Amino acid sequence: MSSNSSSGGSAHQQGPAARQAAMAELVLADGSATAAELAERFGVSLMTIHRDLDELERQGLVRKFRGGVTAQPSGVFESNVQYRLKAMRAEKAAVAEQALRSIEPGMAIMLDDSTSALEIARRLRLGEITPLTVVTNFLEAINLLADQRGIHLMALGGDYDPLHSSFLGVSCVEAVQSLRVDLCFASTSAVHGGYAYHQEQHIVSVKRAMLDSAARNVLLIDHTKLARTALHRVVPLSRFDLLLVDDGASAQALRDLDEHKVTYQVCATRGGDDRAGAT
Repeated sequence: MSSNSSSGGSAHQQGPAARQAAMAELVLADGSATAAELAERFGVSLMTIHRDLDELERQGLVRKFRGGVTAQPSGVFESNVQYRLKAMRAEKAAVAEQALRSIEPGMAIMLDDSTSALEIARRLRLGEITPLTVVTNFLEAINLLADQRGIHLMALGGDYDPLHSSFLGVSCVEAVQSLRVDLCFASTSAVHGGYAYHQEQHIVSVKRAMLDSAARNVLLIDHTKLARTALHRVVPLSRFDLLLVDDGASAQALRDLDEHKVTYQVCATRGGDDRAGAT
């Protein structure tokens, strides 16, 4: 973990809430830390650190493991959006560049609350594909596109979830079900055995509604998701017309997609050629 004793000392002096906020910022930036490292950094006892970590885990910001804490996902824990915004940026950018080729002026597209879909929004902000209707429940994408000329932005309402920076819940699902778009771009936490998976059930219901509302669906994933597991099955991969993944995907992972007859494209991040998979 990087050293910055001045901020740790300042947070300690300001009380538990400030210390926990500084601690969360560090873990989100570095990915993980041990309790001993944090105790030394913030000048408090291990018992105090564990109480702080219990509180951060209760808030859903991190998850504890024996001897430490991590912001990285597990089968039942999706990383905080601030961590996901920093992770796998080059891979997500490569996938987004390929996804952009499917979008034509005059279309209505839907973006889910994934940071992979946000990379598409970043490129749409350049204003090179207009006119365009963009529907999303992701506050990060809404903020990016709110003032973009040529884009008709439709923000999906619902219950705001700060951990995902998105709007969810029954009212969001109902808003999605009232629409019909040309393309939906979505991501999930894990892909395995011909299915897409996610850790959180309330996210799953929104993603399913989005896929049902679109004429065509594109799944955006970075290669690490091909080796993960998550608790809830979202949909079979056959629900997607195309799967886009970066070129870090292993040969075994691609063979698994071939065996399940998934149409996919491998998107180059290092100047290589894009590769297409079987239908």
